[in-house]
Amino acid sequence: MSAQIPEVRSTDELREKWMKPEVITGSEILLRSLLLEGVECVFGYPGGAVLYIYDAMYGFKDFKHVLTRHEQGAIHAADGYARASGKVGVCIATSGPGATNLVTGIATAFMDSVPLVVITGNVISSLIGTDAFQEADITGITMPITKHSYLVRDVEELPRIIHEAFHIANTGRKGPVLIDIPKDISAAQTLFVPQTEPVTMRGYNPKVLPNKIQLDKLTQAIAEAERPFILAGGGVVYSGGHEALYEFVRKTEIPIATTLLGLGGFPSGHELWTGMPGMHGTYTSNQAIQQSDLLICIGARFDDRVTGKLDGFAPQAKIVHIDIDPAEIGKNVAADIPIVGDVKAVLELLNQDVKRADLADAWRAKIQQWKAEKPFSYKDSETVLKPQWVIELLDQTTKGGAIVTTDVGQHQMWAAQYYKFNQPRSWVTSGGLGTMGFGFPSAIGAQMANPDRLVISINGDGGMQMCSQELAICAINNIPVKIVIINNQVLGMVRQWQELIYDNRYSHIDLAGSPDFVKLAEAYGVKGLRATNKEEARRAWQEALDTPGPVVVEFVVSKEENVYPMVTQGSTIDQMLMGDE
Repeated sequence: MSAQIPEVRSTDELREKWMKPEVITGSEILLRSLLLEGVECVFGYPGGAVLYIYDAMYGFKDFKHVLTRHEQGAIHAADGYARASGKVGVCIATSGPGATNLVTGIATAFMDSVPLVVITGNVISSLIGTDAFQEADITGITMPITKHSYLVRDVEELPRIIHEAFHIANTGRKGPVLIDIPKDISAAQTLFVPQTEPVTMRGYNPKVLPNKIQLDKLTQAIAEAERPFILAGGGVVYSGGHEALYEFVRKTEIPIATTLLGLGGFPSGHELWTGMPGMHGTYTSNQAIQQSDLLICIGARFDDRVTGKLDGFAPQAKIVHIDIDPAEIGKNVAADIPIVGDVKAVLELLNQDVKRADLADAWRAKIQQWKAEKPFSYKDSETVLKPQWVIELLDQTTKGGAIVTTDVGQHQMWAAQYYKFNQPRSWVTSGGLGTMGFGFPSAIGAQMANPDRLVISINGDGGMQMCSQELAICAINNIPVKIVIINNQVLGMVRQWQELIYDNRYSHIDLAGSPDFVKLAEAYGVKGLRATNKEEARRAWQEALDTPGPVVVEFVVSKEENVYPMVTQGSTIDQMLMGDE
């Protein structure tokens, strides 16, 4: 089951091949620089302002480009590649509408701290600001949703800019960096001198190592706490700090929850793991946060979906906040012990001195009691296919070993609840922005980054229709993503809110006119399967697993099923609707 990715040349090999100074065009400089940064694959869509760049790709066998069917598909694929690999994802689009079609994907990556380098073309320099054909001020448009952006004014600056962009994207709090290249710059020639020296930038020096005094305060707080609890987020995964976190929990024996983006950062099978907290989190995690006397937040930003009503969040706890971004500390929840630094570095230093929280035995017992009494549950059926059962089927047949991407909605929450993740970078989902259309193209990127792993894309019937055209990419390139569609013929999460909060006033949520997904898959040259009951589901899913290429499997599920538990907006996280159990 391998995606058709050419053998990746090592950066050293490429450096030896391309290091000789040579007069070349800005377009050739761009391609060579990307290869020297270790880029394995670029996702993109051509247009007038980037035609010199695409012309430079012609016959350039070392450079791998995947032509998506929409710019949004390109940037979501680059995002999935970055999340699943830990490397910088790269996409390219033309000026005007090509660039603006990337905006949602840029915002998605920015909200979730995903390292991307986004390359856009622009009109020639002399026309900038004249409202020329297909001109858009993309650096201005994306200013609030990029970590940094460049408008290239001189071709001689291009090697430095590209080198800096990768450094900025993948250091500190990671995020998207945009490089806007006017068409005349991509055509201009200059002497290319590759940038290989470490980047030093005035005004940009992310703090990696924490303050030792603050670490000592945390160590002392752990020794004094009776009900300590850990809230670990995506920063654990992004920093590569999962092993250090495991060691920290092993030494302290403090119970731990992982946020939506933190799933996989700590093994879900561990007895001290309590699940996901927040709006659709576990009873145990929410109760533990509310009753803890020491809450250690590691690489999470206290998102509103985690905290619920802020003035009722963790009311008894001393708050410790560990984060690479000082702007996040104190932004939503005041921190008693603020620790600025890279999560991995902070945890490794803590592990040198930290000891078991000796006074917490009764607390651990209470948490185990909650886990036993209030696990995730649903009413199964032998006549109607339940979406929770489908996710359990995926988990059981893959033993939690797949990379799972999701779109946004009910299926996303069920996947987070019922699929068990035991390793980092196995979970790819849009957290902060909640972007429909993200799930399927991000799976393409994840598969390209991991050609020998099983990648499952779990989608709703709504989100699948936003980027379904990318099925063509899977067919043409034989990218073996297993595309699951949880089809309840409705905008499920919107329906759930309208039922519970808007007194059953169902407004514009009916998706009954959706296409036949099996026929749609087949139209693109992808195998399509459908299941309406458990027997069909088991058979169809096994056939999908046995098929070497991409497969679409549509599971027709109950329309009325809701995601529980649920914390409604304006409530504290221990005020949970548990559903009809």
